[in-house]
Amino acid sequence: MGILQQFYNDNFSPVGDIVVVAMCFVMLILVYTSYVNKTKTFLYFNIIIGLLLMAAITDIGYHYQLSGITSSEGHFTVYLLRILYYFALTASLFMYVIYIADVQRLELSKKKPIILIAMIVLAVVVVFDILGIVRETGFHINDDGTVTNGKSIFPIGYIVFVGIIIYMMVVFRNRIFKQVMRGFYGTMLVSFIIISVQQFSKQSSFTVATFLFPTVAMLYIIHSNPYNIELGAINVSAMEDMLRYYYEKSKTLIIMSLYIKEFDEEGKNIPPAIQAVIRRFASEFFKGAVLFQVNNGHMILLADKALNPDYEERIAKMFVDFEVEYQQHKLDYKIVYGESIDEISRNSEYIAFIRHIHRGMKFNEKHRIDMGDVALFNKYEYILKELADIYRGGNLRDPRVLAYCQPVFNVKTGRYDTAEALMRIKLPETGLVFPDQFIPLAEENGYIHTLTKIILQKTCDEIRYLLQEGYEVNRISVNVSVLELRDEGFCDDIFKIIAESGIPSEKIAIEITESQSEKDFEVMKAKIDVLKEKGIKFYLDDFGTGYSNMERIMELPFDIIKFDRSLVLASNNDTKSEKMVDGLANMFADMNYSVLYEGVEDDNDEKRCINMSASYLQGFKYSRPIPIMDLKNFFSKVKETA
Repeated sequence: MGILQQFYNDNFSPVGDIVVVAMCFVMLILVYTSYVNKTKTFLYFNIIIGLLLMAAITDIGYHYQLSGITSSEGHFTVYLLRILYYFALTASLFMYVIYIADVQRLELSKKKPIILIAMIVLAVVVVFDILGIVRETGFHINDDGTVTNGKSIFPIGYIVFVGIIIYMMVVFRNRIFKQVMRGFYGTMLVSFIIISVQQFSKQSSFTVATFLFPTVAMLYIIHSNPYNIELGAINVSAMEDMLRYYYEKSKTLIIMSLYIKEFDEEGKNIPPAIQAVIRRFASEFFKGAVLFQVNNGHMILLADKALNPDYEERIAKMFVDFEVEYQQHKLDYKIVYGESIDEISRNSEYIAFIRHIHRGMKFNEKHRIDMGDVALFNKYEYILKELADIYRGGNLRDPRVLAYCQPVFNVKTGRYDTAEALMRIKLPETGLVFPDQFIPLAEENGYIHTLTKIILQKTCDEIRYLLQEGYEVNRISVNVSVLELRDEGFCDDIFKIIAESGIPSEKIAIEITESQSEKDFEVMKAKIDVLKEKGIKFYLDDFGTGYSNMERIMELPFDIIKFDRSLVLASNNDTKSEKMVDGLANMFADMNYSVLYEGVEDDNDEKRCINMSASYLQGFKYSRPIPIMDLKNFFSKVKETA
């Protein structure tokens, strides 16, 4: 109690600094026991915590040593602790400047002069404090043990640093989301008030604590709170909480979803100019709106309908402004908007719901949510549940997966001896489901390879049956997703199914679409090489649908190039288009590729394609997709060809 009494007699209580020490350790425990990106900003945050710890501990030590002074001699420790105390405080202000500059992503040309000024202020304060002690113009201990504070430059340095910070936060305010700015301003205001009250009361117990408040704001807003401080967006876990709250309160939310294809890649940053646009749209049009970031390219804005009764007009104005921005930046987008729906809110399924809507949208379209979307979403959720069950079951002859096929006409022989295997799913509640409805779901959720294995198994079963019955089977092709090739066990799975079916491997072909990804291209090339060694042939599917890198096609050992229906249509437009398609087909034929035209629908298409170096023809002229067991109605028996 004697020591504490001495502290209090000096208008100082260690309580404030003890709380600071405790809070610093609590914050360090929190950030190191939760997920935090180990960025340069986080390093600066740790340095600030360390400096505040140093300031609090040296302040306690300084006042403890000061309380026992009886003469002017032997007080090196007091001077040292005081110098370290003011150095830690001033250095923490300097680190606040560094920290904010990093958060604002200031360019070197803007950051360099600010940091230089801050360094000069730091050096002046520290040097002036030391010189004041040495020359006894500042703090010093008199011969009788009394203390003279003298002149101190620290308050001036403090004001200058605060001025620098305010300058940065005002001049570069557009670099940080408005809500984040308010958080910093609020904590700084609290610090100023406490400092002022402390000065008025001639106290010094809470100086370090006032430096701690902005640090707490950093922890909450930047390192722990899910804010993306540049966009002002929060992560989806917070969105689920908001949706749940409004659903339980029977309140309606306005929903605005923006998807930008350009940024839908891991690690691809949104440029500052686009960030500024998103921040403006998130804060300008709706009262109390909150922005959530689903992933790099997908943002969802939620706003209370009660606060925005005129939201229809607000949305209309937003779209007018959005069109202006689109004309400037030309980034492909999809916008979904409308009011919250209880059926979706109940389980916080808006992300899956909006992604489902995206599948049916073209780019640069806006779609208003309606109950028809909910009905379709419920259907897709049911299909997804069944796909998950098929995946978990692992039955390669699962009756829910149906093998269909489309016969392919061999121009050279004038017969049907090849076909393309196709997939359908038949479910109790929906009946027959077509590939465009379930393939994207299977790819997104990792079920596609299981479906491919099932269709391959059923295709092999049918080939074995046809061969046993004496039918001539050149081959049947099976479609494979590029995503499957990333699986290290892909080739082994294909080999195993074919081998256990007891059919020659050359009776199976694989159709694959060229990938735009360099990484996928290398994987594809390696897998094709392995499979071709076993006699499996490869088709390049969908040639002519918008992306065709001729150099890459030449690198991949395809056997057959499938010309998309779009090229068949184009060749019928005019002589120039026909010559272009014909030239491409002749080029492939000269290099020993077979050319297959798909989408042949009438005699005119057939004649034109045959004249354009066709080896195979496929389309409704010959047959629509049929159950694979009906393929025997098209194939010929070997003995009939004798």
